Amino acid sequence: MSTIVWFREDLRLADNPALSAAAERGAILPVFILTEHGTRSLGGASRWWLHHSLRALDADLCGLSLHQGNPESILESLARRTGATAIYWNRRYTPEAIAQDTAVKTHLTEVGLEVRTFNAALLNEPWEIATGSDTPYKVFTPYWKAARNRPVAAPLPTPAVTLLQRLDDSDTHTDWALTPTAPNWARTWVDHWQPGEAGARARLTAFLDEGLETYSRDRDRPDLPVTSRLSPHLHFGEISPRQVHAAVNVHASLDPILTSGTEKFMSEVGWREFSYHLLYHFPTMATENWRPTFDAYPWLEAPQHLDAWQRGQTGYPFVDAGLRELWQTGFMHNRVRMIAASFLVKHLRIHWREGEAWFWDTLVDADAANNAAGWQWVAGSGADAAPYFRIFNPTAQGQRFDPNGAYVRRWCPELAELDTRLIHAPWEASPMELAAAGVTLGATYPNPIVDHGEARAAALEGYRRIKTA
Repeated sequence: MSTIVWFREDLRLADNPALSAAAERGAILPVFILTEHGTRSLGGASRWWLHHSLRALDADLCGLSLHQGNPESILESLARRTGATAIYWNRRYTPEAIAQDTAVKTHLTEVGLEVRTFNAALLNEPWEIATGSDTPYKVFTPYWKAARNRPVAAPLPTPAVTLLQRLDDSDTHTDWALTPTAPNWARTWVDHWQPGEAGARARLTAFLDEGLETYSRDRDRPDLPVTSRLSPHLHFGEISPRQVHAAVNVHASLDPILTSGTEKFMSEVGWREFSYHLLYHFPTMATENWRPTFDAYPWLEAPQHLDAWQRGQTGYPFVDAGLRELWQTGFMHNRVRMIAASFLVKHLRIHWREGEAWFWDTLVDADAANNAAGWQWVAGSGADAAPYFRIFNPTAQGQRFDPNGAYVRRWCPELAELDTRLIHAPWEASPMELAAAGVTLGATYPNPIVDHGEARAAALEGYRRIKTA
């Protein structure tokens, strides 16, 4: 019996439950459908990654059928034309995706097709972890403690697959024009990334060999190559959390010195799980304040400040380096994401939704659950959020986590010749020091667009107003 396997955010062969189950049943037609029916449009960075990931999956499968439009009608038509009697896919968890999948499953079942769905994206599905009173967790630490007490299934091997013949009306990757051309702002991204299952495995191996040992100590240092950079591979499903869990634990079992790094790294994987837990149980989290009291916060309409933040021209080097890294690579180090997000929300008092939208468009790992949970955490409006009075000092954060200025020098090269003691606060340099470094504030590098002390006081006043309202 033949089966259609509908690929979505599971662009891999190994540990792919839908693919493995379908392969056991008989020949398969692997299908990817580009659709915006009922789901959020992909950002530009995600479209770039998807293009390259689909090319890799097509090569690995030796035949991926590509279609564009309404999944209900496309899948029904493909089943009728190929004689497939079942359609398998792996589940998704955003509100829009759940609604779409429910409608597609209902329709396909009504026309007589067998539909089966599987978990390929999470260690624990959002409904599997609950408090003692059978309510969703709202704080990460107890959530992760409960999750860690549950066994994790071993990842599935790559199945032997027999393919049905690809239909003549399959699109090609170039038909969809997913990559930018005029201008090609992603022209250097291939120097930083290898989308696809092979790239994901290589990235995991490199992290285990080079980053895991010092991860717990140095993971907040954007100037050091310590973090895994697996997030886009996980988002697009080129590797699964089960594969990561198994590989990390095998590696750690060979060397006890890796224990602390393993625990810390897996807690970061756990934050991704927790984000999906929250979004599933609180589906408006991606668009609305989780804490309704924040609806009254006095946000500012400041398009010039938003533009300066997006372009990495705020006058605060640690923030600017992060935004420029994002633009030039589609990625930003997690510590810097927190500082950049805090600056937008608390220094500029611009609504977190503006930042979430920018990250959605520019991050290769743009992920609805992680993105919303992270921004609301920083803003103080979310579950398990940072205290509202915690306002990161971008200068002090840069001095602490980029102590030699290497990160700033890489992404803000106009400041490269400044002395290390001034690299995170160029406005403190004397005219002679600026001249010696070739820096002209307000010309080659901007003056700070806000004063830290004044911005902090204004943010705290805004929080005080909603707290006492």
